[in-house]
Amino acid sequence: MFLEDQVVTTFIGRSRELCELKEEYSAKRASLVVLNGRRRIGKTSLIEEFSKPFSLYKFTGLAPFPGITAQDQRNEFVRKLEEEFKLFGIKNDDWATLFTVLAKQVADKEAIILLDEISWMAIGDPGFLSKLKTIWDDCFSKNPKLMLVLCGSVSSWIEKNILSNTGYLGRPTWSIHLEELPLDQCNEFWGGVKNNITAFEKLKILSITGGVPRYLELMDPRLTAEQNIQRLCFNKNAPLYKEFEYIFSDIYGLKSNRYQSIVQCLADGLKSREDISKLTGLPDSGDLTEYLNDLELGGFIQRNYTWSLKSTKTSKLSKYRLKDNYTRFYLKYILPNRANIEKNLFSDTSLSSLRAWNSIVALQFENLICNNLDRLLDQLGIAKQDIAFANPYFQRKTARQQALQIDYMIQVKQDTVYICEIKFSRNPISRDVIEEMQNKAQKLALPKHISKRFVLIHVNGVCDALLDEQFFQYIINFGALLGNTS
Repeated sequence: MFLEDQVVTTFIGRSRELCELKEEYSAKRASLVVLNGRRRIGKTSLIEEFSKPFSLYKFTGLAPFPGITAQDQRNEFVRKLEEEFKLFGIKNDDWATLFTVLAKQVADKEAIILLDEISWMAIGDPGFLSKLKTIWDDCFSKNPKLMLVLCGSVSSWIEKNILSNTGYLGRPTWSIHLEELPLDQCNEFWGGVKNNITAFEKLKILSITGGVPRYLELMDPRLTAEQNIQRLCFNKNAPLYKEFEYIFSDIYGLKSNRYQSIVQCLADGLKSREDISKLTGLPDSGDLTEYLNDLELGGFIQRNYTWSLKSTKTSKLSKYRLKDNYTRFYLKYILPNRANIEKNLFSDTSLSSLRAWNSIVALQFENLICNNLDRLLDQLGIAKQDIAFANPYFQRKTARQQALQIDYMIQVKQDTVYICEIKFSRNPISRDVIEEMQNKAQKLALPKHISKRFVLIHVNGVCDALLDEQFFQYIINFGALLGNTS
């Protein structure tokens, strides 16, 4: 049963972005804001929340289904234009005409205009952006009480055609790339019961949703994690059942299979570019560079560079990480079981019975920590300005050093590294982890003048024997990163 009435409607988080928009809007000039980020990350909701005290005029491009034309996009724009301003009979054969009509309607008015999914809106008309730029220069920019927001989920398109386009050079007055919500803001989706729910149960949900607001909104905090995941994922009518296909089709179109093959090969852990080329069969060429860049801009993957511990300079050695928790969960558990889900044969499956669940949730746990550096720094008492480098760390085997991978490592300018072990276990962590960390420390090619401090991040507690050893300088419970008060 779907409890749609339980979907969260209260706006949560984004205080920094709201403050930035407020400061931008209060400037005594017209504002051209560029807003991008993955689908469901809350871009439209952010502008709607910010615009509550003001007049908002929202125009959304049509999704790029087969057969959608430039004329269809203009027709939809005209429909909304006539609806918003009570106009009739607008000539709709050219974007320059439509933008001019809109500019006249808001001339000298306090207004916020949102052009949502702008890459869709531009479909089929290579002159779309140049016409918009001209009307911005000639009309919109003359109104100091106006904010024009260019918003979209195809971040690579926005980067190429607006942010890095010489035609728009100097025109955007502010740019926001919207990331996942930090863990303490994710915690707010459990509402008044958040302190009654364990960090482990929240981890189960977050291992599917990550910090994506729309997915968290779908959760019913009255239900257990297992009940929520069954309801949202393992039913052919569930909102997250086909979400992956919609996202990749909408963003990457006819090339979506190539992008899907890349995230598929990253589902089991970090991979080098060479690994990705070999596993996907995609040539190690400029096209692969484009695919990887698009996925990174889209918020699905992240390129993690290692670095020189002696000089703190970035190394050429890098690996890619699948940073989107929903994507990994879909690829590991929804996609392979589609046939059984369609037949309603998966409705009673528990999380613990899923194949390799503990290994996968461990990767999801790592993602949540890697995506929340600010929360980790708060727990360690490290100021951002003191960081020389922070990333998952790995070193390649050479004649002088052994191969090594560390979950996360922070090097500060005061000649210290914090070696972080992100350890998922259903039971309290035993003292065996000490030997694991000692082995890693022995392999680490650390200059003699650099001190090391060990950090353990866990979710289900640690045993007394581990505490008695006093090996770790910091032992951090996942609940602390969530902001749990109990």
